[in-house]
Amino acid sequence: MSQQMAPLSARIPADLYTWLAALQLDGATTTSDKLRILLGQLKKEEDLLADPAQAHLWLGERLYPLRQALNRIELQSGQHSDAVTLLLQHSTQLMALLLASKPHTQAQATELEARLVSQTVQMAELLLRQGLGQQHASYDPGVIQQGLGGILALAALYTTPRSET
Repeated sequence: MSQQMAPLSARIPADLYTWLAALQLDGATTTSDKLRILLGQLKKEEDLLADPAQAHLWLGERLYPLRQALNRIELQSGQHSDAVTLLLQHSTQLMALLLASKPHTQAQATELEARLVSQTVQMAELLLRQGLGQQHASYDPGVIQQGLGGILALAALYTTPRSET
């Protein structure tokens, strides 16, 4: 079943045209074919990013090259970083939530805030647990301790009884 087509005319900068002409896309032989495929991909991404779970999968695909590079490094070096794994996981979840969120009301903004803070605090707590634990895999054993110094100092101030004025 073929889809009805509508004409489109546009003027684009020469460098974009050169890039589009050189771009290799499966099933595209002309710039029109390429533009049609790219617009379809853009529409599909927009639809996917409306749902946090779908946005998470989409981000996972975009981060796949990073995960592969880290896996190669870990296989070659024999070292692994629990912190990088944790941060990659939680950052992906945070970004998926942000990308999919389009609050229209104060209540929706409040719910978004609660979810973002909850996710971020959970991530910080897991990093703190790694910093306090004796055993955690890390590329640089001191990196968590260095990073947590300021947070621990603030936490100490937070838990110190405040004098009444």
